[in-house]
Amino acid sequence: MSIKDNEGKNNSAHNEYPVTIDEQALAARVDPLSYDVLRNAATERPFTGEYTDTETVGVYKCKACAAELFRSETKFHSGCGWPSFYAPTADDAVRLIEDRSLFPRVRTEVLCASCGSHLGHVFDGEGYDVPTDQRWCINSVSLVLEPR
Repeated sequence: MSIKDNEGKNNSAHNEYPVTIDEQALAARVDPLSYDVLRNAATERPFTGEYTDTETVGVYKCKACAAELFRSETKFHSGCGWPSFYAPTADDAVRLIEDRSLFPRVRTEVLCASCGSHLGHVFDGEGYDVPTDQRWCINSVSLVLEPR
C-alpha cells in the first residue's frame, strides 16, 4: 500500500486497474449517491450510512466490482459517522493516494485496488485502541456486506 499522488478525479483514471467497470452499467445498477461516491469521490453524510453501526459478521466488498476489502473482525465504533475499520483484508486490497481536495489539508484517500473506486480515507495516529492505530473511514454506499 504505497501512497501515490492524486492527479484528479475522473473516469479515465479508473483505466489503470485490473477490473474494468462499464460506467453506464454501474450507473444503472447503483443509486446516484453510490455512483457519485464510487466514481467521483463524493462522501455520504455522516451517521446516515447503512453500515455505520452494523455488527453483522461478514465480509465487506466493493459495490462496483465485488472485491473483498474489509472484514467485520476489523470493524470498530469510532463515533465518526462512517463505518470504521482498523485494516483492510490484505495490503493489496486497496490503493492509497494523496488527496489534496481540502487543500491545505492533505488526506490519504482509499481506493479499491481492483477497480479504482473511491471508498473513503484512512487516518493514522488518532489514539483509537485498535492494533494498527488507524481509522479506515469508509463510505457505506461504496460497500456491500456479505454476511457469514
